[in-house]
Amino acid sequence: MNSSSLPQIACWLNESRSAVVLTGAGISTESGIPDFRSPGGIWSRYRTVYYDEFMTSVEGRREYWRQKSEAHREFFDSQPNAGHKVLAKWEQAGRLQAVITQNIDGLHQLAGNQTVYELHGTARFIKCQDCAAMYDADPLVRQYLKTNQLPICEACGKDRLKHATVSFGQMLPEEVLESSIELCRGADLIFAIGSSLVVTPAANLPLMTKQAGGKLVIINRDETGLDDYADAVINAGIGETLTAIDELLEKSSRAKE
Repeated sequence: MNSSSLPQIACWLNESRSAVVLTGAGISTESGIPDFRSPGGIWSRYRTVYYDEFMTSVEGRREYWRQKSEAHREFFDSQPNAGHKVLAKWEQAGRLQAVITQNIDGLHQLAGNQTVYELHGTARFIKCQDCAAMYDADPLVRQYLKTNQLPICEACGKDRLKHATVSFGQMLPEEVLESSIELCRGADLIFAIGSSLVVTPAANLPLMTKQAGGKLVIINRDETGLDDYADAVINAGIGETLTAIDELLEKSSRAKE
């Protein structure tokens, strides 16, 4: 870890009045959730089921459920890691306005974050595409794995039940995106954590903060598409980095007492 940047980052956060965080898959891999885009991940092993196919084809829905049930088993029992917990602590302390996430695992909420904007939805719930009824995901996934039959919506009797996530070919939730854009345009500091920052529109959000005069801190193990725009880049583990920044904040607070 390039620890020389950490005191400056802690100072920026300490002085910030409107900090936000954008997170990607990298923060969840530290909880044991695989990055589905990586080699060997689910997306590399199976064909893509686009939203239109899901809506119009029974076979498409069956393939969707086969894939999603496998992904569900890999994340449902996971727990928030040190990185998630630090972000929740910062929000509770009033240091963060919100977390904007590309992840669908719900770990930010489990860690204690209250204001979370899920750009790609959540796999913790199932939504009927016909009547919008919502269900907890785990019982329906278990039912599917036991019966190998598409689940049926109890409210309307249709079989177009889908995780409350954004599928390929499906629009991002407009209200969530608009709120995220507004937050980033008004932020004086944004942390981009665990994201490659190449998939838009999420990758555009940190640039909005920069264009408005705010600072950008990137924490990711690998290079990202926005490193050249960042005020600080840390290529290290997310949990250890956020914990180190938090310790500096605590030390600063004690020194003022």
